[in-house]
Amino acid sequence: MTQEPTTAPIPWTTIGMVVAWYGSNIGVLLLNKYLLTNYGFKYPIFLTLCHMTACTLFSYIAIALMKVVPLQTVKSKVQFAKISGLSVVFCFSVVCGNVSLRYLPVSFNQAIGATTPLFTAVFAFFIIKKREAWLTYTTLIPVVTGVIIASGGEPSFHLFGFIMCVTATAARAFKSVLQEILLSSEGERLNSMNLLLYMAPIAVTCLLPATLMMEENVVGITIDLARKDVKLIWYLFFNSSLAYFVNLTNFLVTKHTSALTLQVLGNAKGAVAVVVSILIFKNPVSLMGMVGYALTVLGVILYSEAKKRHS
Repeated sequence: MTQEPTTAPIPWTTIGMVVAWYGSNIGVLLLNKYLLTNYGFKYPIFLTLCHMTACTLFSYIAIALMKVVPLQTVKSKVQFAKISGLSVVFCFSVVCGNVSLRYLPVSFNQAIGATTPLFTAVFAFFIIKKREAWLTYTTLIPVVTGVIIASGGEPSFHLFGFIMCVTATAARAFKSVLQEILLSSEGERLNSMNLLLYMAPIAVTCLLPATLMMEENVVGITIDLARKDVKLIWYLFFNSSLAYFVNLTNFLVTKHTSALTLQVLGNAKGAVAVVVSILIFKNPVSLMGMVGYALTVLGVILYSEAKKRHS
């Protein structure tokens, strides 16, 4: 009688990391929405500046002081210039995403964000001439169709918010393709924690003048608001801390799970964020909108499967 092979139980540390990853991702998204819409803090560039400042500080503490991961040094001015370029694209995508949250519900924001593989495939095709199998490209049809259906059925549709969200999604995809090109050699490749250590302070130097020019007297306004309601300071601090922990937990989950598990968890995370946001903010949703979002997620799953089989 042959004994059935037993599967090893999932370590509690891995489960804890996944829960922390979900919590920080969904938490920062919902708190961004709350601050920019419900609370009335209408300064998305300054909010992004707070995020990047926290990422700069916590990255230094985690790597230089706590040695969470070994420090990887920048070896040349050329490599630093490449990281600077990535940082500009990165902070542009975050700003656009935060701006979109002022005008769109989280559920619709996530539906558009799910189209990242579409933009990645397009940029990879035109920039680095990376060709996929035709079946892989075919699976992108439901991704696009789903967003079109979701847009038509979205009760809170806002054109400017939609454009900002699409721009943020495209910029995110462009950064991943750009990163593949710029940091392709073994000597220049950095893990995500070290990349954030160098990108975050560069983002701060870009966002500081942008904030001062485009969101006039935002520091004075924030101080005045905090005097009336001290909770604002705690909201901003907690929100900015979560923005760093999104990157930290993403790194840890990537390290402790397989690429396939990460893909499945990533697809499920968007759906969980949608459900939680609807329960909290009670934004109106339509059946057409939900069908559109489901179709987009299905397309992303099919795309991932097709890419895996033909790679």
